[in-house]
Amino acid sequence: GIPWARVASKLLVGERLAAMDLPDDPKPDHVSVKAVKFPFARFDRVSYFLGPEMRSTGEVMGIAASFGEAFAKAQAAVEAPLPERGGVFVSVNDRDKGRVVSIARELTRLGFQLWATSGTHRKLQMENIPSMPIYKVNEGRPNVVDQMKNDLIHLIVNTPLGKESHYDERAVGEEAYRLGIPNITTLSGASAAVQAIAEARRNKPGVRPLQDYYR
Repeated sequence: GIPWARVASKLLVGERLAAMDLPDDPKPDHVSVKAVKFPFARFDRVSYFLGPEMRSTGEVMGIAASFGEAFAKAQAAVEAPLPERGGVFVSVNDRDKGRVVSIARELTRLGFQLWATSGTHRKLQMENIPSMPIYKVNEGRPNVVDQMKNDLIHLIVNTPLGKESHYDERAVGEEAYRLGIPNITTLSGASAAVQAIAEARRNKPGVRPLQDYYR
């Protein structure tokens, strides 16, 4: 068989698959998405901020015919299932404002109500994407945490940057984990979540034994 551990090691140091003279195996008919389970929802007084140390308490993998369905399965397995409807809080740093537009537009197409902080709200308005303005935690009431508690927000897309965002990020993150609301902090993750939600709308995720994938 193919020494996949050796192949993976070579990829990590910069070699390319095309240069490895691998046999032309048939492409798999499925996609696998791996996710980690963090301890925030299980252990009291554990900071949700990640550092250099290993913080996961386990790993899962979603397997399906499409990337979207596999991602949705992985999210469900780490107890952060993606919503199919409801409200989405969107707050991104200045570098991400241009890239968040396509994600926000697709969420709107899927029927979600967008809630956005001032800068993000202005950007969405410029792109003719409807959103409701919402306060950051330290700006006033009702703010994002209030609306999370009021069951008006069911998904978070938040890419904070800088020291001034630290307090808001902590408050939103801790409340999200307490309420079981998926909290996505990268636009690549947000894009994957949108694909997963759209796929779940088309096809409800199914279950197959591992033997169907690996014989």
